[in-house]
Amino acid sequence: MNQTPSPRLPLAGVRVLDLSRVLAGPWCTQTLADLGADVVKVERPARDGAGGDDTRGWGPPFLRDRHGHETGESAYFLGANRNKRSVTVDIARPEGQDLIRRLARRSDVFVENFKVGDMARYGLDSAALLALNPRLVYCSITGFGQTGPYRDRAGYDYAVQGMGGLMSVTGPSRQEIADDAPGGGPQKVGVAVADLFTGMYAATAILAALRHRDVTGEGQAIDMALLDTQVAMLANLGANYLVTGVAPQRAGNAHQNIVPYQVFEVADGHMILAVGNDGQFARFCDVAGRPELATDPRFARNADRVRNRALLVPLLAQVMRQRPRARWLAELEAAKVPCGPINDLAEVFADPQVRERGMTVTLPHPLAEQVQLVASPMKFSATPVQYRRPPPLLGEHTDEVLGELGLSSAEIAALRQAAVI
Repeated sequence: MNQTPSPRLPLAGVRVLDLSRVLAGPWCTQTLADLGADVVKVERPARDGAGGDDTRGWGPPFLRDRHGHETGESAYFLGANRNKRSVTVDIARPEGQDLIRRLARRSDVFVENFKVGDMARYGLDSAALLALNPRLVYCSITGFGQTGPYRDRAGYDYAVQGMGGLMSVTGPSRQEIADDAPGGGPQKVGVAVADLFTGMYAATAILAALRHRDVTGEGQAIDMALLDTQVAMLANLGANYLVTGVAPQRAGNAHQNIVPYQVFEVADGHMILAVGNDGQFARFCDVAGRPELATDPRFARNADRVRNRALLVPLLAQVMRQRPRARWLAELEAAKVPCGPINDLAEVFADPQVRERGMTVTLPHPLAEQVQLVASPMKFSATPVQYRRPPPLLGEHTDEVLGELGLSSAEIAALRQAAVI
């Protein structure tokens, strides 16, 4: 395993000081680390068996060693923290705050996701650190941002999915199942998409700010909020509301603006039919043995199909139930009609396309022979992502990083004795 970023990596030489935890911030900094940045993850020292990023304990499942015993490293933590170095510092202590300032002076990027005002109480807010290092890109990630009536609230992905409108359009439609029925009503997405999207937007914003810094020499503060991101990612549904003034409702597995674009029951299960234009619909109708539907004025154009969804979908549902999934997939793919299976994760990671694209990566781990992780989706022709480090143990690199600051072994030992690190 190569511990040193290749100079060909896009962010080789960029130093990131990461005071974030849980998901949005770590997802951002893992992306930067995959691109070659040296990410130093600052965590709480272990006290009474607890410490570090909260997600270290968010399990089971936990990584198991070669004997099958749980190591205490959660799969959740492992999934968002590779390619980083872990340092433990108590930032509530003045000595700890001084260490962070010293690290920030030599950093290009600072990422934190503390509640609004916490960093200022520690003397580590953007104004204070930019005064020490005017070239610093300082990114704050919070639930609701640094301004506004909700600024002091803690923000969690689940709550933001509700507040930001995503849950209002996710789940079975009222025609499919009543709100008060089991499984009815609004539903969250299966993964923490507000956190993940905020992490990706934050990484994009940081890269843009670094570009600006490289041109002007000026750093700046970035204010990222989960709620802002959730509203932005409503995309076409947000635009639908703003154009019409009508709030979109839940559509189950159907699409608000395209028909047929949903899950259908087939003879031996379910599959997705994702017709994106009128030509694809005509080809689907030929494969289905119902070519007349493509010329029916009620269904010929997508706008007509959307308006007459209630008429068309039952007709298609009856046809789809007549053949097994494998036959539908083969015939529709041959006709270049978008479609697909609904895979569980075992099927996903066994899929030949996923395997060919290298979407898993195996790294050695100090507590186990190896750890298998989901790989980065970024594919570069000249600067491929490198997997240099497994997710770090708590405080694994404290002495190494503080030594790079110029602290002696005796000084580091004294800080440890004083419970600063």
